[in-house]
This record gives sequence, structure tokens and C-alpha cells, in this order.
Amino acid sequence: MITNAFDLNIRHLRAISAIVRHGSMSAAADAVSLSQPALTQGLAKLERQLGAALFERRPDGMSATPEGQLASERVDAALNHLTTATRATARGGARSFARPELLMTATQLRAFLAVADAGSFVGAADATSLSQPAIHRAVRDLEQLCATPLVERRGRGVALSPSGVKLARGIRLARSELAALIAEVAAEPEGGGSVVIGAMPLCRALILPAAIARFTRDFPGTMIDVVEGSWRELVDPLRDGVLDLMIGALRPTAPPDCVQEPLMVDRLAVIGRAGHPLAQVERPSLDQLADYPWIVGQPGTPLRLQWEALFAGRPRPRAPIECGSVMVIRGVLADGDFLTLLSPDQVALEVDGGLLTTIGPRLEHSIRTIGVTTREHWRPTLPQARFLELLRSTII
Repeated sequence: MITNAFDLNIRHLRAISAIVRHGSMSAAADAVSLSQPALTQGLAKLERQLGAALFERRPDGMSATPEGQLASERVDAALNHLTTATRATARGGARSFARPELLMTATQLRAFLAVADAGSFVGAADATSLSQPAIHRAVRDLEQLCATPLVERRGRGVALSPSGVKLARGIRLARSELAALIAEVAAEPEGGGSVVIGAMPLCRALILPAAIARFTRDFPGTMIDVVEGSWRELVDPLRDGVLDLMIGALRPTAPPDCVQEPLMVDRLAVIGRAGHPLAQVERPSLDQLADYPWIVGQPGTPLRLQWEALFAGRPRPRAPIECGSVMVIRGVLADGDFLTLLSPDQVALEVDGGLLTTIGPRLEHSIRTIGVTTREHWRPTLPQARFLELLRSTII
């Protein structure tokens, strides 16, 4: 069975919804500007690629199977992403096409994303089965369809223009819908497809391991891909459809096109090495805490804001290190008298091992909301929905 979303013919995919809508091959063929024999052959190929019958042939027309109805919904969502992207991209004018997304091919979309990901035509060719001339031609054809430059030369490589960035996001979101279609139509009892998770530091230590362990017992056939990073590193891949969901500290306001769901409230503590001079002080004062250097998060991050709130209205202590890597923070703490704000759960192993310790009690007002962020209007596959359920039940 097919595994690459862009191995599917976009024009044939468009015909699925047309058949559902009109109930006949002839009317659908007219709607997508194909001959009936060509559409018949295209539909047969799609069904072979997906490994499922999409329609029941009847004397009075065509009726969608459950797989066909599902395919129609996913294809409509994918094409809507392309439509939205091209409307935001195309300049208009005498040379522009009214509906450029209807003329795009899967090969063009694959080539353009390869260039966007690799940052060069050479890299794009290496990452695909396409030659450099074919990739150049595909990108040039897309630029003509959109009537605007999509890539800009930067030394030996290329970068996406603002229009190219918008189109790339729409293509990635369309690819995500088609990948979900492939996984759902397979309908294997052990699962299929993938769950791609953007993981921020706290969830890697506290939430994810238990949920993943339970999930793999239920869906051993589904690939779990954990992408580690900070919020800033993960939010755009989430909005692009590269990630299915993101877990970690929530922001006061959800990112554009996204939805935040709280899972738990985490209370922070001051952390230092086990032999720190303040380790034996039951309730260190702010003056005592300010006597030592600090490791803080990047400006604007929840940890940084909590640290600033802790010392609000007074001179802040010296903070020569800005770092979001818990691994680096743990190493620096263990080798000096630095302090930092973290969840004790993030360093539980080091505390149990006698390497680090909490300095004083957990801070009453240093609270972070930990949760999951998903795209607005995201429709998870069955395995993805089950993983979300496991996340929620793991917290409970």
C-alpha cells in the first residue's frame, strides 16, 4: 500500500468529492475536466494505492463506502489548505490564474517542499527521486501559477520568499491531511500512520513516558516520533502540520490557528546542588537567594517570567546564564553554586541520586500550566485521538 501522500494524483483525489457530490462518474468527470475513461482508470488506481474500495458501483450510480466518505472529507480538507495558501500567496493581475491550486500537481508540491526543507536545489534533488532540472522546472511552474516569486537565491542556496512561506505551510497541511487519509483507510487493528509529538522539557520527564508506554501496547503498528525543543522551536512546525501536537508549558494566549488544552498545574521550586550553602536553610529569604548567581530561561518564556515575578520590586540577582536546556542546567548546577527555577519533577532522578536538591519549599505563586497544543480544526486519526485520551488519563 502507498505510504507517501504525494504519490497520489491530486486531480484524481479531487474527483472523489465530485463523485460523492454527483453520484455518478460522468457528472464527476465533467466537474474535474477529465474524460470518463480517464476518471475510471484514475479511481481504480487510487483504490489500489489505498488498498480499499472507495465506491460501490450500482446501476443507478455510485455510492461512497465508509472509506470513500472518509477519503472525501480528508481530500476536501487538504484542498482547502491549498486554496487558502494560494489566495494568500497569489498577487493577482492579468497573468494570474483564478484557481491556481486546481492546476498544481503532486510532483510540483513535493519538489517545492523538498527545496523549502533542504534550502537548496541540490539538497532537494538528493532528498527526492527528482533531478535538479525537474525540481527547477516544478518550482518555476508553481511561481507561474501563483504569479509571484516563491524562492530567493541566497549565496549557494535559496530561501523562501514571504509568499513561499505561506504556500509551504498550506502544502504541509495538505500533506498532513492526505497522510491521515492513508493511515485511516488502512484501518489496521494494530494502528497505522504516526503520532508526531513536539515535546518541551517538563513533559519529557513527567507526562510523555507513561502515555507512550501505554499507547504502544494498544497501537504497536503506529509510529511514535518525539521531536524535542523549546516552544519557539516547535510552534511553527505544529502550525505547518509537521507536528500533530505539542506538549509543555502553555502560553497566556494560544498561538494563531491553535488551541490550548490545560492538563495539569505545576508548581516550581528553587533548585541547586545537594551541597549548596542554602541547602540546609528551611525557608531562604529573597535576600539570601539573590546572593547567588542564577540560570534563567530566555526572555518571554514562562520560566523567565516566573523568575522575574519572584524578584519583582527589588534588584534582580545576577543571571549570567540564559538557557532552556534542562540537561545543560543540571550539569552547571551540579558543578557550582548556581540556582535556577524548575519543576522538581524535571530533576527527580538527580534529587533521588543526591546530586541536586530543592532549596526551600515549592514556591506558592510560581505556577505553570502544562498542557497540549493542537491546530485549530485538526481532526486526529484514531491512534492520534487515543494518544490524546491517554495523555489526559495519565494526568488524572
